[in-house]
Amino acid sequence: MSVGHTEVTTEPVVSCGGEDCGIREVLDRIGDKWSVLVVVELAQGVRRFRELQRAVPGISQRMLTLTVRRLERDGLISRTVHAVVPPQVDYELTPTGHSLTHLVRALADWSAEHRDGIAESRRRWDAAHPGSGIH
Repeated sequence: MSVGHTEVTTEPVVSCGGEDCGIREVLDRIGDKWSVLVVVELAQGVRRFRELQRAVPGISQRMLTLTVRRLERDGLISRTVHAVVPPQVDYELTPTGHSLTHLVRALADWSAEHRDGIAESRRRWDAAHPGSGIH
């Protein structure tokens, strides 16, 4: 290796013995922007569907429905239907979902702390690379 060069390794951070060990599927779920925002909101406590929808800007009813179903399927949230008219449905984090909140909060905090700098970097890059199609 010559001076001034850094060795780049392609070793995975987590080894699965060459098999797909399901990490990608889990990361796809918890890395999804809607899932992160729903988990952040539910970290505050139990929410009804409409409360979640109002608290997560830009999410459609269909996307929220899909997101909470996926999170429920993955065991991160629980859904409680109350036998009242009209039906009332509450969502809350499970113990597994709660174990994720410190990581999600850290990611949200990091995003808030660095969003202005990232936006400025994007503006500079876009100005230097017009027509790149990356946005």
